[in-house]
Amino acid sequence: MEDHIRGAGLGRVLDLGCGGGHVSYRAAPHAGSVVACDVTPAMLDAVARTAAERGLANVETRQAAAEALPFDADAFDAVLCRFTAHHWSDVEAGLREARRVLKPGGLAVFMDVVAPPDRAADTHLQAVELLRDASHVRDYAVAEWLAMLSRAGFAVERATRRKLRMVFPTWIARTSVPPATAAAIRALQDGASAAVRAHFAIQADGSFDLDTATMVARAG
Repeated sequence: MEDHIRGAGLGRVLDLGCGGGHVSYRAAPHAGSVVACDVTPAMLDAVARTAAERGLANVETRQAAAEALPFDADAFDAVLCRFTAHHWSDVEAGLREARRVLKPGGLAVFMDVVAPPDRAADTHLQAVELLRDASHVRDYAVAEWLAMLSRAGFAVERATRRKLRMVFPTWIARTSVPPATAAAIRALQDGASAAVRAHFAIQADGSFDLDTATMVARAG
């Protein structure tokens, strides 16, 4: 996301669903101020500590759900959202809130895992994502993203797709997946059809490819 904001002369930036704060840390040198917003207090505490350790005095934290942001309308020059929208209970409400707090013409960048168009591959993806992380709601297809962004009041400038290789042991370690659940994920992979296995490039050790997309938009 750094490429989208470098040299843009941004004032106030919202890192929506900041998680571990990786976007906030990268955005801070290119913005007047960054608000790292997340629903989880422990995440925000960690972000505040890390920002202080790195000398990023322009990063502040705020606890809130994406669907009910505690900010005034037109409060931000940019909204950045990386790999978090698939956790939102009401993604369209979250996108409407993102548009509300963004100034007209402001930049919005949404990056997330996206569902494949094939129904069987889609079902497989949602199942393994939910097993890995119980807070998962849904990975949306690119077509769904574009429609939702339009309904929320964004004008999408481009959508860029890429594959991300997930190394199975690292992927499950990030969410502390119990051994029995990891075995269930592997059983789903082993039992998947040849077409599904090919789509995700599932390897013998469980490593696989995820489809992702980055949507760059402006507040209409």
